[in-house]
Amino acid sequence: MVSKGWTRQKVGELFDVQLGKMLNQEAKMQHPQFPYLTNFNVQWGKFYMDEMNEMHFTEKQREKFSLKHGDVIMCEGGEVGRCAIWNEQLSTCYYQKALHRLRTKGNILPEYFQYYMESLAGKKLLDDYTTRTSISHLTREKLVKLPVNLPPVSEQKKIAKILSVWDQAISTTEKLLDNCQQQKKALVQILLKSQIRFPEFEDEWKRYRLKQVCDFKKGYGLSKDLISSNGKYKCILYGQLYTKYGEVIKNIVSRTNSEEGTKSVAGDILIPSSTTTTGIDLANAVALLEDDVLLGGDINILRPNRNLVCSIFIAHLLTHIKKHQIASFAQGVTIIHLYGNDLKHLNIELPKLEEQQKIAQVLTAADREIQTLQQKLACLKQEKKALMQQLLTGKRRVKVDES
Repeated sequence: MVSKGWTRQKVGELFDVQLGKMLNQEAKMQHPQFPYLTNFNVQWGKFYMDEMNEMHFTEKQREKFSLKHGDVIMCEGGEVGRCAIWNEQLSTCYYQKALHRLRTKGNILPEYFQYYMESLAGKKLLDDYTTRTSISHLTREKLVKLPVNLPPVSEQKKIAKILSVWDQAISTTEKLLDNCQQQKKALVQILLKSQIRFPEFEDEWKRYRLKQVCDFKKGYGLSKDLISSNGKYKCILYGQLYTKYGEVIKNIVSRTNSEEGTKSVAGDILIPSSTTTTGIDLANAVALLEDDVLLGGDINILRPNRNLVCSIFIAHLLTHIKKHQIASFAQGVTIIHLYGNDLKHLNIELPKLEEQQKIAQVLTAADREIQTLQQKLACLKQEKKALMQQLLTGKRRVKVDES
């Protein structure tokens, strides 16, 4: 269905479509060399220009594969349809065969088309046009047949302007989030390595083995048939533990007894004991600040001595400072395991409990700020997605000034 006043046209009717130059060894050896875009450089709505590859283009090829202001550059493989608009970010630049160049014939705005493609990709509506091998491809033959719901140019401008407001808000929030994450990273380095101290604390940090400040326990396997939406106990199962500002995924167990799980004590530090990726992934420690959560198998449980240790401090220390040492304890190839007996011998340096608590407060505040920005960013992206669904299908129409 096409909204009143809209048309439905194919990409090939709206754009001149050209694939880029095939990369070959000869072009890498000849001179002069020129920068060119690859799939890696094209993100949604922007270009990553920090790393640019170069190869030789003949004079005829430079004319054929040159980029002009307003060209849409689209990924042919990988995340097919991902595209951005070329606004002469470099004075001279070309593009590789992994990319399509779409040059408007005048009836469609590049900005509108970029949002249109983003909407299609988000709803997986490009799947019918992709060639499926080990990597998805959107060939030129199929791209030019892709239909586009097209409002008048004046309405395209208004739609693109509205959606650009959300893009600006998303970009601003992403920058704020990146700044907060960098600040948190710096805080971790200077506070957990005692490079900067709070003025009220002067005592030297003391070295311990982890087994001197924590008791070690192991989760007990919980069968999945106990899971229920109205069960009696929260629980954490194998593979569900992850580090995210002190939170963990929780399920509900409908019935249990004392043999069916290890119950948590507020302050327990949880570390996964197996993974299918890398040993560093096993260094994600979570401070669980709840009693009576049932802990399933393949979870290392560190129960701190509350007179010596702040759980949140230790969780940050293990995750951010000791992760490479923890990774060195990992064993296995396909499935990588981390055993509590190995962790017991890990050396750590600790200040007095009061200083640990002060450091934990600072890092927790930083985590909360990061989490707030992440939630805001997720909301903005969801709002934009909903707007695209309404505006780019004509379900919601925009008012266009007569002038």
